[in-house]
Amino acid sequence: MAQKDLHALLRSLRVWDPGVTELRPFDPDTAPPTPLTLFTDWFAEAVAAGQPEPHTMALATVDEEGRPDARIVMLHGADADGWSFATHATSRKGRDLSVQPYAALTFYWPVLGRQVRLRGPVAAAPSPESQADLHARSTGALAAALTGRQSEELSSAAELREASEAAWERARENPDEPSPTWTLYRVRPETVEFFQGDARRQHVRLEYRSTGFGWSRGLLWP
Repeated sequence: MAQKDLHALLRSLRVWDPGVTELRPFDPDTAPPTPLTLFTDWFAEAVAAGQPEPHTMALATVDEEGRPDARIVMLHGADADGWSFATHATSRKGRDLSVQPYAALTFYWPVLGRQVRLRGPVAAAPSPESQADLHARSTGALAAALTGRQSEELSSAAELREASEAAWERARENPDEPSPTWTLYRVRPETVEFFQGDARRQHVRLEYRSTGFGWSRGLLWP
């Protein structure tokens, strides 16, 4: 099989193809006073526009030596307490957060040419709340949590299949079974940036900044 030419593939691609992307006007002067309100509006618009998996986001953490890591996770909620996601406390990201409880989140919704970026300190929810969040989800989510050992070295695919099948059986038989290390985390943002792409590259970047008494707003150069 012929080797693919990565650079040729990259040159053939477009960003925000008009056939699939609608770059909507965004007047930052009309933005609401709090980022959560604007996030909720933009999220609903991404869903309505057909953005696949709009609830997925990049989560960035750093370890005790300051080395960064990033991965895609699912948003579990957003409210006055922060933007939430869940993982095992013993996973790589859980270990990162235990020593550096600070994170960044990035949402990207290309059908509208939009990004939302936020960063701030992270706090773990109490165990009962974490377990309640887990048990409100699907049998598959519980089975995955019960499989556990996230980020540990795996000896073979067969070992995973065996552990997963056993976890699925436990999840079906006992849908309320706890997963002790499963933890709901909340990012309480210090900054939240809303990026709206523009065809003439006059992108709008509106940043909300927490003041401790509310939010201030300002524009950033694209």
